[in-house]
Amino acid sequence: MRRILVTGAAGQIGSELTLALRDRYGESNVLATDINPKPDPDLLESGPYEVVSILDPDSLAHVSYRYNIDVIYHLAAILSATAEGNPDFAWNVNINGLKNVLDIARQKSMDRVLVPSSIAVFGPSTPKHNAPQDTVLRPGTMYGVTKAAGELLCDYYWKKYGLDVRGIRYPGLISWKTEPGGGTTDYAVAIYYAAVRGETFKCFVSPDTTLPMMYMPDAIDAMLQLADAKPDGLRYRNAYNVAAFSFSAKELEESIRKEIPGLEVVYEPDYHQEIADSWPATIDDTAAREDWQWKPEYDIDAMSRDMISNLRIKLGL
Repeated sequence: MRRILVTGAAGQIGSELTLALRDRYGESNVLATDINPKPDPDLLESGPYEVVSILDPDSLAHVSYRYNIDVIYHLAAILSATAEGNPDFAWNVNINGLKNVLDIARQKSMDRVLVPSSIAVFGPSTPKHNAPQDTVLRPGTMYGVTKAAGELLCDYYWKKYGLDVRGIRYPGLISWKTEPGGGTTDYAVAIYYAAVRGETFKCFVSPDTTLPMMYMPDAIDAMLQLADAKPDGLRYRNAYNVAAFSFSAKELEESIRKEIPGLEVVYEPDYHQEIADSWPATIDDTAAREDWQWKPEYDIDAMSRDMISNLRIKLGL
């Protein structure tokens, strides 16, 4: 049975991936870690939880040996908009923190490490439509720089040390479980909260801004599928493009309005717009579909129905 450590377990991906891993491998076999001392009760009540910073390699090593960890899902990171406000801190967390994780995994001869990357590795010189698996990576944000460098660092640990590191270039992720957390695509989460609460939503990107997106259940499935894939069939270990759908902010508004006709949206683009404009509108994920049979389940309207239903329960509305 695998013994798994999740960093950033209280974050957007971690809060749901940790529970999925506990369902699959047993609650006691999945250690959730984060710097948040008061995470969602689901994390505390469903299995072990430790307050650990990835910038503290001694603490990271301590819990890895104490719990006999053999797989790490490394999710802790500073996201795009937040990283622009504090690029030095973003570099420290996203690069030095990653290296700490890779070092302990190598020292302990762990089976594998899963590290999500992002479409933020692309930049203005990347093709805007159907961004290829192999393409120009010249990001214009610190978050993108750290993710591109992280892909290369993971490749290095595979080639140099034989550490089985795998990763996905996630598009924008949408989830009802956690509040927006400082990402440029988080407008696509915040709009649902405003809709369910009956509030006017101020959107920080223009109505025609189109980006690749994915609903969280599909994002969790993608990570688990990649983790299970046979290593011999993986051509792109640390940088698989994955896609579900692309939509403009206006198209998302229209999808939500099918469920909540009274939704009002005001478009007030700010500094997020420049970040969004540097990313492709669609990406080509043929390699993931061929190498480990990736296929999403949700379209935009199915996502909207599920988001709204769950948020109404969560918010008591």
